[in-house]
Amino acid sequence: MTQELLKTPLHALHVEAGAKMVPFAGYDMPVQYKLGVKKEHLHTRDAAGLFDVSHMGQLRLHGAGAAAFLESLVPVDIIDLPSGNQRYAFFTNEQGGIMDDLMVANLGDHLFVVVNAACKEQDISHLQAHLPQGVELEVIDDRALLALQGPKAVDVLARFNSSVAEMLFMDVKKLEILGVECIVSRSGYTGEDGYEISVPNEKAEELADKLTAEEEVEWIGLGARDSLRLECGLCLYGHDLDTTTTPVEASLLWGIQKVRRTAGERAGGFPGADIILEQIETKDVSRKRVGLVGQTKAPVREGAELFDSEGSKVGIVTSGTAGPNAGKPVSMAYVRADLAAIGTELFADVRGKQLPMTIEKMPFVPQRYYRG
Repeated sequence: MTQELLKTPLHALHVEAGAKMVPFAGYDMPVQYKLGVKKEHLHTRDAAGLFDVSHMGQLRLHGAGAAAFLESLVPVDIIDLPSGNQRYAFFTNEQGGIMDDLMVANLGDHLFVVVNAACKEQDISHLQAHLPQGVELEVIDDRALLALQGPKAVDVLARFNSSVAEMLFMDVKKLEILGVECIVSRSGYTGEDGYEISVPNEKAEELADKLTAEEEVEWIGLGARDSLRLECGLCLYGHDLDTTTTPVEASLLWGIQKVRRTAGERAGGFPGADIILEQIETKDVSRKRVGLVGQTKAPVREGAELFDSEGSKVGIVTSGTAGPNAGKPVSMAYVRADLAAIGTELFADVRGKQLPMTIEKMPFVPQRYYRG
């Protein structure tokens, strides 16, 4: 018996807007609208796109020990995270592999955590299994999550609450929009300036309707969300990250602050710390996540095998797109560590053809976060 797909609070709006709906992480989600993936992608980079990301998990951690507790499960500095800021983090397992990546915000009296839809149940169980006395985990199920992304996002959202314009990248605060309290962060998953807005379910449709009524805003589906994040070098869990991949292999060292590394004030103390810290020290890993740019016009998709000039298999593509703004096919891949240098030429097997690709620095297009 197939399980019935879950629906976000905005499901009816997507259908009304002519979205093509597909199953994603247990939900019936819009993959594209009438514009189509490429135009949606370009529109987000030029103006503003609205994404329904209500399928993601929203959680709260309450209690004086909440930051220390969460820090015991991630290799990230949570204790010193200032109030009104958020930070990228990832749960690790005892082998140093990544169980999920997440966003953690300090809202002063509690931590607000957003986890991936496909890992939601597993993450909740993981937190509950380690929950110490005095820390409470609250699963939020009465709020939708919207992402307004693109260079015009600030102009649009400031019409609803002018204080959003003063926020910087990774700031987060509680703000009133349409008469209800929303949790707004200046962040997103497109590489553009923009906001993520956690809004009570009963106001979600009204807010989405009002935002899409603004001239600059179009609905954007999962297809363009994927190509936008990939052009900006952002990982997708379950594709570019998984339980067998360490943060060092995944080139996510920027996410591990000095205070949690060897000789840091709070070094280690997270699952897989011995393995991860040793990899940081010795730089000894067998594979690395890299960016690849195609030398032909054919996109190289997930699952394509990579070969060196001798014909030996040296890696695999984990994400790939035509790269609408990059103007050339771009992919993310894991390759043998000794071949991970910028400028290395590799060959992707696409339907029996060996397509040349070059390792290039990510992001493939500039990230345009607003840092003031």
